[in-house]
Amino acid sequence: SGLGKFELTAGKWYGDKEADKGIQTSQDAKFYAIAAKIPTPFSNEGKPLVIQYTVKHEQNIDCGGGYLKVLPDFELKGFEGETKYYVMFGPDICGATKKIHFIFHYKGQNLLWKKEPRAETDQLTHVYTAVINPDNTYEVLVDNVKRESGKLEEDWDFLKPKTIPDPNDKKPSDWVDEAEIDDPEDKKPADWDSIPETIPDPDATQPEDWDEEEDGKWEPPTISNPKFKGKWKPKRIPNPKYKGVWKAREIPNPDYVADDKLYKYDGIAAVGFDLWQVKSGTIFDNIIITDSVQEAKEFYESTTGKTKDAEKKNFDKVEEDKRKAEEEERKKRESEDKSKAQEDEEDDSASNKKDEL
Repeated sequence: SGLGKFELTAGKWYGDKEADKGIQTSQDAKFYAIAAKIPTPFSNEGKPLVIQYTVKHEQNIDCGGGYLKVLPDFELKGFEGETKYYVMFGPDICGATKKIHFIFHYKGQNLLWKKEPRAETDQLTHVYTAVINPDNTYEVLVDNVKRESGKLEEDWDFLKPKTIPDPNDKKPSDWVDEAEIDDPEDKKPADWDSIPETIPDPDATQPEDWDEEEDGKWEPPTISNPKFKGKWKPKRIPNPKYKGVWKAREIPNPDYVADDKLYKYDGIAAVGFDLWQVKSGTIFDNIIITDSVQEAKEFYESTTGKTKDAEKKNFDKVEEDKRKAEEEERKKRESEDKSKAQEDEEDDSASNKKDEL
C-alpha cells in the first residue's frame, strides 16, 4: 500500500537501547496507519479511563501528527482515517500549530477540545497522559505533570446549552444603550470658526517670469492650516441614563438533555496511530490503556521515568559530537579556502613576472 512503514528502534539516542525501542515512522511525506487489539475489551463505566503513551520527535518535527486513537472493535486490516474511534489524544505539530489534541466521539460527532495546550517540540521522549474520570472531569498530564484539567461538559460541546436567550423577551422601548453622550455644558470657543482650513503657502514665491497682464494677479498656492482644528464637536461624557448592553433573559433550554455518562465508553477494544508526517522519525512507545491512575503512574516510573535522564545525557553527547564535527568541518573548509587563495596569489605573481620578462 501507499502507507508509510514503521520500524522498531530506540532511535539515535536513548536511555536503554532495548527498553526504549518503539515504533518509528521511517518515510517522509506519508500517511501512517497501525492498530492493535486490546486483549480483553472493557468498559470504563464507573471507573477512570487512562490513556498514556510516549512520543519522541527525533527528527525535530516540522509538520506531523503524533496522536493516539482509542477504538471500539473493528477489523484491523481496514484501519484508516475514517475508522470510528472513541477518543483521539496527543500532540499535533505543523508550522505555528503546536497543540495537544483531545477529541471525543459522542452521538456520531467528533468533538474538538476548546483548549489548546502547547505540545512538546524538542527531540526527547515525552509522556502524554489523559485521565477521564467517572464524575465527568478530566486531567491531561505531560511527563507526569498536570497540564490541563476541567469538566467534560464545559470544555467540549457534548450537550446543548442549559439555557438560551428567551425569544419572547423584547428590549424595552425606553432602554438606553448609548454609553456616552455629548457634554451639554461644553461650548464651542468663540474664535473656533475664525481659523481657516487652508492658508497661503508662506514659502511660495512668485515666478520670475510671471506677467500680471497675461497671467493675472499672482496668488500663492494654499496649504493645510496647522492651526485648523476641524469641525467642532462637544466632548463626550458618560451617559447617566445608560443601562448597559441589553440582553434577553435566559430561560431553560428545552433541547438540553443532561447526561451523567459523558465519560463512558463500552467495548474499548483497540488502539491505533492514524497520522500524516512530512518529515518522519517520530518514535511511539509505552502505550497503556487502563482504569487505574496509579497503574499508569507506576508504568511511567518503571519505563520512561527510569531512562529519561540517561536519554537526555545521550542526546546532549550526540549534539556535542555533532557540534564538534561541524566546527572541524568549518575549520577544514577555511584552511582549504586559505590554501587555494594563497596558491592563486602565487600563480598570479608568477604570471606577472613572466609578462615582465
